[in-house]
Amino acid sequence: MTRTPETPLPSPKERRRLREAQSLSQADVAAVVGVTRATVRSWENGRTTPRGTTRDVYARLLAGAEEVTPHQENPAPALVGAATDPVQTSPDHAEPTPEPPPETPPASELAPKPDPELGPDPALAPKPEPALGPDPALAPKPEPGPDAELEPLSPSLTPAQAFDALYAFCAPALVRQTYLLTGRRELARESVERAFQLAWHRWPEVAMDRYPAGWVRATAYEFALSPWHRLRPRHRNPEPPPAAPADRALLDVLLQLPPVYRRTLLLYDGVGLNLPETAAETEASTPAAANRLLHAREAVATRLPELAEPKELHRRLAEVASAERLRPAKPTTVRWGGEQRARHWTRAAIAFTVVLIGATTLTLRTAPDHYEPPLAPGATVHGVPPRVAPGPLSAEELALRAKLKGEMASGPERLVPEAG
Repeated sequence: MTRTPETPLPSPKERRRLREAQSLSQADVAAVVGVTRATVRSWENGRTTPRGTTRDVYARLLAGAEEVTPHQENPAPALVGAATDPVQTSPDHAEPTPEPPPETPPASELAPKPDPELGPDPALAPKPEPALGPDPALAPKPEPGPDAELEPLSPSLTPAQAFDALYAFCAPALVRQTYLLTGRRELARESVERAFQLAWHRWPEVAMDRYPAGWVRATAYEFALSPWHRLRPRHRNPEPPPAAPADRALLDVLLQLPPVYRRTLLLYDGVGLNLPETAAETEASTPAAANRLLHAREAVATRLPELAEPKELHRRLAEVASAERLRPAKPTTVRWGGEQRARHWTRAAIAFTVVLIGATTLTLRTAPDHYEPPLAPGATVHGVPPRVAPGPLSAEELALRAKLKGEMASGPERLVPEAG
């Protein structure tokens, strides 16, 4: 699918220059076109492009043919989108981020210029199946076109329906991203499933998040890059590499990068986030993220000189991810698995509590209920003659024994007194 060429638009930088040349604010443009200020900001950042009649009005406004009368922004659409839309395509809801310090290369020099054929939107990738970005065809109610923004989900959706919509929108591309991050197909699927199971377990928190897709992506990346996986037996043996030699070479280069460098490169050159968003998701400062990105690009260009250009690197990342045809599980299966895991952990916690209570009760029943003084330690007694063993008899003892043996056994005869 390609853009309709009826109403051409200038580049994102030129759009901002034309708006400022007419002394217009983003709020003025949003009020005339009928969108939010965040949408206008995303147009000027190159993240999205208007479609249909909105595109025509926006083009006439930049050309100066449209007259601007309102000067007040309508905040109602922004509030509705932030409160009810659990699936958003861009986190551009915050205030504009400050420019990096002078010693840090600006984001405009690091990022490839917006290209309709090679942009971060997966529908514009050369493959028919999107690789690194969310698939607009799976969105709840997107406008037609590859760069259309998602409409807010209906408030009447149940939590399960909203979760299924988020899963269908993010999971296919997220599995491919995680595969480029780890080089393992099963680990990529497991990481995405675990992330969505945790999202379902914390669904009220995730549903109210300003960017649910980013929340799930960060969770999946953290699980995929956990160092504990190397202790698992099935992860000790490497998986079969990609069939194409070029894909195998690129994946080898990515896996040789440090995990944090690999994640920064994937988010910036693969997914298409800008530098502040990449730094926020990797929990680093903007200068640190820029340095990691430069070192990662330098390492890739050293091994593969043909990928020195960011556009070519983005295209090759999309091709490698699309060649694997990774398929995530169904959302109902993921929700059921998360609920089963929660039940198992709950039962294990209950069983452990019961065992702990039983051990405590048994201890209380068998423990002594009164004080028993300990036995005093033994003491040495002095003055006792030592025990003598029997030995040979002396002469006196022998004579006494002979005399006793010579006497009658019944003793001497009774003496009877005589009559006088």
